Amino acid sequence: MKMIIAVVQDKDSNRLQDALVEKNYRATKLATTGGFLKAGNTTFMIGVEDAQIDDVMELIRENCKSRNQMVAPVSPMGGNADAYVPYPVEVEVGGATVFVLPVESFQQF
Repeated sequence: MKMIIAVVQDKDSNRLQDALVEKNYRATKLATTGGFLKAGNTTFMIGVEDAQIDDVMELIRENCKSRNQMVAPVSPMGGNADAYVPYPVEVEVGGATVFVLPVESFQQF
């Protein structure tokens, strides 16, 4: 058994949740915040059997796409102002960051 932890952008979370429910995968959905853009994202914890990993990974791949977005920089508070860019920059956001971890024990009460 494995635990899949997928961190996805909020814009993709409902689409992924619907796809998981449609395929009868149970997931715990957590509201989280990214450190780089300080923007909201969603973390899914999905427990699966080893044989189901590829199917869940494909669902994540199909429903969580990266995209380019203009982002206003955060001014440095007491940091190094030399690296501060005072105008919006285009960055790649979205997609998914996925971890697959072994599960030593699973119990449901």
